[in-house]
Amino acid sequence: MATKSNYKLTTEARQRRNFSESFKIKKVREIETGITKVSEICKAYEVSNAAVYKWIRNYGIMKDKREKLIIESESDTQELLALKKKVAELERIVGQKQLLIDFKDKMIDIAEEMYGVDIKKSFPINYRIILVPQRRVKYEFKSVI
Repeated sequence: MATKSNYKLTTEARQRRNFSESFKIKKVREIETGITKVSEICKAYEVSNAAVYKWIRNYGIMKDKREKLIIESESDTQELLALKKKVAELERIVGQKQLLIDFKDKMIDIAEEMYGVDIKKSFPINYRIILVPQRRVKYEFKSVI
């Protein structure tokens, strides 16, 4: 077990000392390449685990990337792929429908030019269509202005 007599520096001396950035970077590279372990650096230089992990966070290779490792099951992956395929299919269908709408609008514009008739009807604001039962089965459209 470690005792105070085993330490080379006093507590006061250890608290006042500072390590240079180049030293910290060098030690972090050693840890990342597997040359040394965090515990070895802690023992050799009399620093805490927290200090060494702070060096790794500040000077490590992954410091700027801030990536997270996400572990998901195979069923989640398959579900995501299925959803992506469904979204792609729906986007394709919407695109086709938009092409049809654009085509019909263009045909209406051409027909209006050729025949001089206003095909696109613009209804007044207060115009409503009411379904009035004519018989039990059939309905008749009746407009109310």
